[in-house]
Amino acid sequence: MGFLTKEKETAPCTVEVSHKFESLHAHVRFDNGAVVHPGDEVVVQGPEIMAPYGEVVTESRTAIIWRASTVERMWTRLTGDMEFMELCEFSFSEEVTL
Repeated sequence: MGFLTKEKETAPCTVEVSHKFESLHAHVRFDNGAVVHPGDEVVVQGPEIMAPYGEVVTESRTAIIWRASTVERMWTRLTGDMEFMELCEFSFSEEVTL
C-alpha cells in the first residue's frame, strides 16, 4: 500500500441477492478471505443480478478491490464519524399523530 497511490487487487467472490418480504439485501463474500478496509472501493464484475420476488439468487463472480492509499485511509477514519450523521434522519414536531 502506497502513501499516495492506490493498489488494485482481484478476488473471487460470491454474491447473494435476496428479494423476499422478510429480507431485501445484496451481500458480497470474498472467497479468498480478502478484507475491505476504510476507504477501499469494491467493483463486482459482470451483469446486474435480478432476483425475482420471493427468491434468493447466489452467483460466483470476480471483484476488483481498489485499496485506499495511506492518506485516503487516514482521511476516511478521521471524517467517517461526521459523515455518518448524514445518514440519520431526524424529525422534530410539536404535533403528535398516530
